Amino acid sequence: MSVLRSTERVMLGGHLLAMLFGLAGLILVLPNQAFITSLPPVGQSALSWSMAGGGVVYMLMGAAAVFLYACRTLGLWHCAGFLVPAVALSLGSELLGTSTGFPFGDYRYLSGLGYKIAGLVPFTIPLSWFYVGFAAYLLARAALSARGVCGWRQVAGAIAIGSLLLTAWDLVLDPAMSQTAVPFWVWDRPGAFFGMPYQNFLGWAGTGALFMLVSSLLWLKKPVRFPYDQLGLPLAIYLGNLLFGIALSLAAGLWQPVLLSTVLALIPAIALYLLASSPGSDLPNDSGTSMLSVASMGVLHK
Repeated sequence: MSVLRSTERVMLGGHLLAMLFGLAGLILVLPNQAFITSLPPVGQSALSWSMAGGGVVYMLMGAAAVFLYACRTLGLWHCAGFLVPAVALSLGSELLGTSTGFPFGDYRYLSGLGYKIAGLVPFTIPLSWFYVGFAAYLLARAALSARGVCGWRQVAGAIAIGSLLLTAWDLVLDPAMSQTAVPFWVWDRPGAFFGMPYQNFLGWAGTGALFMLVSSLLWLKKPVRFPYDQLGLPLAIYLGNLLFGIALSLAAGLWQPVLLSTVLALIPAIALYLLASSPGSDLPNDSGTSMLSVASMGVLHK
């Protein structure tokens, strides 16, 4: 278990460091063409490689960190029960979106995020839905469970809060990533919200709520024992990715999305963490089932 936990921490550290490196490149290096041309050939080659593969590396590390964490704290069933629906359903939504414009709007991915499935969606995109979605959902579930909210009220609340946190992340990520010096995707029909159509938010909320619902149903098969005292990694994953988007938006002068994400994402995520990890959270765990299912499986305690 110690090896697993150490590997998990290495993946988390690599994920966060890769994002910091990416921020430095996007904010400081790429806009400075004089600096780039002054680099020796090996430096320019390293920069080209990092811009081509940096996004892939940080997403793979983020997915690996969350996968290992979920297996260690919740078990393989609950990890797979979230991973498979999140990846499959988000990929389906992205393929549908890039093909038809529904449910997000008319957009397409450029290079920089890895091999494209069906030539449309980088394989890393569903992984990012998984690891950020898991972090948002687990923070919500654990906080509600710690406050004594049980059964379907807990599940419904976690889906609503988790999908909101997931959508609020895109408030700062999408405007910056699609309008940076080297964009990773573009909107063929720009919308009113800093280039994004408002439809995009409905698509994000709907996709997140859908795979969180399916995951919740799969989690009914086994009771959940929430890691109240080990929520640092999901909080770090969520805040790290949120702050990545915030930094890019601030660098682009987009302060309105930053303000919205602070109110709808940054503060709520920290509040959920504090609610779940506070001393008063020594409450029965809840599998999100009906009262009949809870009775049949028994009640778990921290």
